[in-house]
Amino acid sequence: QVQLVESGGGLVQAGGSLRLSCVGSGYAFSTYAMAWYRQAPGKQRELVARITSGSITDYVDSVKGRFTISRDNPTNTLSLQMNSLEPEDTAVYYCNAGGPHYYWGQGTQVTVSS
Repeated sequence: QVQLVESGGGLVQAGGSLRLSCVGSGYAFSTYAMAWYRQAPGKQRELVARITSGSITDYVDSVKGRFTISRDNPTNTLSLQMNSLEPEDTAVYYCNAGGPHYYWGQGTQVTVSS
């Protein structure tokens, strides 16, 4: 059974930092491209950052230079370091494995106050 379990969300002031983690199990973590998506109230879910099995990364323009995605294959952990957070980053953040038609976590709430 595939599981993706996120943690690390919370409430932070604008300009602050948070680090999200996602631990995967039940599949070959190291062979899958992984990603973080987010969904703000009333908006569609959007891709925030992704990392290939070979650790090539890509980011949506709005988070470039502020967020860093990384993976640790021995511990099946995907991370998202979020710095210089803005109120516009407020959303539920989801961990994804293999693309939008594959595996999802339950989401973790990130709230950035102004």
